Amino acid sequence: MAFELQAIAEAAVNAVLARLDIDGEDVEVAVLACNDTRIAKLNADFREKPTVTNVLSWPAAELGAQIDGEMPHAPMPDYSGALELGDIAISYDTCMAEATAAGKTAQDHVMHLMIHGTLHLLGYDHMRDQDATLMETLEVEILEKMGIDDPYYSPSAD
Repeated sequence: MAFELQAIAEAAVNAVLARLDIDGEDVEVAVLACNDTRIAKLNADFREKPTVTNVLSWPAAELGAQIDGEMPHAPMPDYSGALELGDIAISYDTCMAEATAAGKTAQDHVMHLMIHGTLHLLGYDHMRDQDATLMETLEVEILEKMGIDDPYYSPSAD
């Protein structure tokens, strides 16, 4: 692998928590690195979509906002003080192919997907228009702070 997934995952989670002003001292996120076969099976089992995808996430709690474009609810620690956010699965095969096709480094692309997955764990989504705008704005802002270009910008769109 051209990058260290654990270091990227930790940096992504910490960057998201810092941006959202959430205490990240005792946060738990489980990350599964897998191939396209495994992620397609997970996608079929949990989302009834038997297709390959780059990242999946399973929030430990439902935090999503009821109204399109509103901030999700704040996560609450458990009785021990730990803040269990949930699980993220990421496909190495798809990430590498997407990074290559987009002319991005694997590390930058995986960082974006880990930030994206972490935001999902915190109740952000992109199913409704204003929610998508909120989520993408946060992703771009966090990535920019990390010195990574806007993943949604396309020079051909100018």
